[in-house]
Amino acid sequence: MAREVLAAAGGAWYLGPMRWNTLAVHAGDGIDPVTGALDGPLVHSSAFAFETAADAAAQFAGEREGFIYGRWRNPTTEAFEAKVAKLEGADAAVATASGMAAIFGALAAHLEAGGHVLAPRGIYAETAKLLRTHFERFGVRFDFVDMTDLAAVEAALGADTRVVWCETPANPTLAVYDIAALAERARSVGAALVVDSTFATPYHQHPLELGADLVVHSATKGIGGHGDALGGVAVGSREKVDAVRSVAVRAAGGVLAPHNAWMLSRGLRTLGLRMERSSANAQELAQRLEADERIARVFYPGLASHPQHSVAARQMKRGFGALVAFELVGGLPAGRRAYDAFEVLTRAVSLGDLRTLVSHPASTTHFSMPAAQRAAAGISDGLFRMSVGVEDVEDLWEDLDRAMGAAARP
Repeated sequence: MAREVLAAAGGAWYLGPMRWNTLAVHAGDGIDPVTGALDGPLVHSSAFAFETAADAAAQFAGEREGFIYGRWRNPTTEAFEAKVAKLEGADAAVATASGMAAIFGALAAHLEAGGHVLAPRGIYAETAKLLRTHFERFGVRFDFVDMTDLAAVEAALGADTRVVWCETPANPTLAVYDIAALAERARSVGAALVVDSTFATPYHQHPLELGADLVVHSATKGIGGHGDALGGVAVGSREKVDAVRSVAVRAAGGVLAPHNAWMLSRGLRTLGLRMERSSANAQELAQRLEADERIARVFYPGLASHPQHSVAARQMKRGFGALVAFELVGGLPAGRRAYDAFEVLTRAVSLGDLRTLVSHPASTTHFSMPAAQRAAAGISDGLFRMSVGVEDVEDLWEDLDRAMGAAARP
């Protein structure tokens, strides 16, 4: 057999330097040395046996690699981590029970009382809530600024800034922030730049290449891609990842279940195929919506009209992602009529699914965000967020057209 079989957990067939889609299929997946199975085993065990007392002592002392307890290490979960790390061009990755567990770990690993976080106004509401209602209780300061304005970023940075948090493209307005410029400014005050790259996925964006210190994903979304498995992941240097693992997984217990890790690895193998189709669909629908007089505004990084289109074109790869946001003429009343009229588009939160999902952020995903902050972030009451799937684009357009017609009727 020309392929070298690697027995180590997370080992892959060695094929030499591999391009992105080949890595998505093969990275982290080794041929089982016992059975020859192509898919890695799904290991459900919560504990692992030691050969001897000396073996147990050596593993607990960190003198020997091994599996001890499921909250510490699991072979199936490590295979998923290895795959994500390869796709992000990183040294290491740590998987967590959900995207919020990864976000919590990335923040907690860098913060202590007296520290400061700088974050964008356009941000996932639960991340903002985590800062406002939990970290603030422990003496952490935070500021929300318009991160498209680098002068505002510089003015808000201080000697106590420990984390610059960047979510790009942003949820739900699709604002795009200049990762390389933010990394430079974060370094100037000794802060870490953490990028939530959930909307872009590792297919469309590689923040570490642009200077980010850590990347987080809600793997529930595009990485998994089938709407059936919760998970999160943080990616970066071994030192950064170990710090996140220590607080989010070992201390807080936010461990990713092996079954979910197995399903997320399965999803990653087709990430390129899915995102290529979803991104092409999103681009087409965004262009048609922008040209339709029934639509007040469209937000999509692939449109020339997007305020940060040039930034997106520079730092995003292979298209501009699957998310489109838009406002109907007629505001919230028209939006409610349209929302009720969808037949192909699914009324649901979440994103990155094979199905096209449409949500109303002001009453769902961003309901917990104060109204004033929503307004400052550009999240109007009539804004809709559409996560475009892999369906035939004409079916999606016909459904949008039908819903817009319903919205226009009194």
